Amino acid sequence: MTPDVLNRLLAARVERQAVALFTNLQTGTQRIVARAVADEALEKRFRFDQSGIVATDGGEEFCAIHSPPLRLVIIGAVHIAQGLIPIAQSAGYDITVIDPRGAFATGARFPGVTLLADWPQDVLPSMALDARTGFVALTHDPKIDDPALLLALRSEVFYVGALGSSKTQASRRERLAQQGLTGAQIAKIHGPIGLRIGAVGAVEIAISIMAEMTQCLRLGV
Repeated sequence: MTPDVLNRLLAARVERQAVALFTNLQTGTQRIVARAVADEALEKRFRFDQSGIVATDGGEEFCAIHSPPLRLVIIGAVHIAQGLIPIAQSAGYDITVIDPRGAFATGARFPGVTLLADWPQDVLPSMALDARTGFVALTHDPKIDDPALLLALRSEVFYVGALGSSKTQASRRERLAQQGLTGAQIAKIHGPIGLRIGAVGAVEIAISIMAEMTQCLRLGV
């Protein structure tokens, strides 16, 4: 690997940019392709984090996928979050929990994760809400969820889920539209949150959220 290729890989990691490193198996020459310009076949490899040998015009090449670590931002230090975190961690996600309510956002309730007892609008702008980030709003409190959703829906996150009934979702969509979001942006919300599996209780709801988030990550739906 040349210094130039190595530096480009390191820069992509720092900037949380997904890239593919192609190595020609006959000549050893290498090239880097960013996900932003990937064709359909390469995009599928990015979606499934699938490295492997591919046939190209230049011969057989090994395609090594270099994607940023998965991250899940949770708005609301609530019971569903407590159920969701261990499942998401097992799937390889780094977790950030944000909740301005100090009584909820405690290290005792949420050990081993990044916990921010701040208003979402104060901390989210400094975070890279990118295409390897999932986002869920769970407080059921418009004062906390709405400002967070405004930022998430204007970002590149691959999944936005929001807790609440169909009636709650309709009211939320009205408020977000009044705040200037387009119909296409608002339509990105998955709500009521989670796949329809008849979930009962916080842990089963967490399972349904993780299933829906995985579907969006891998299949883009």
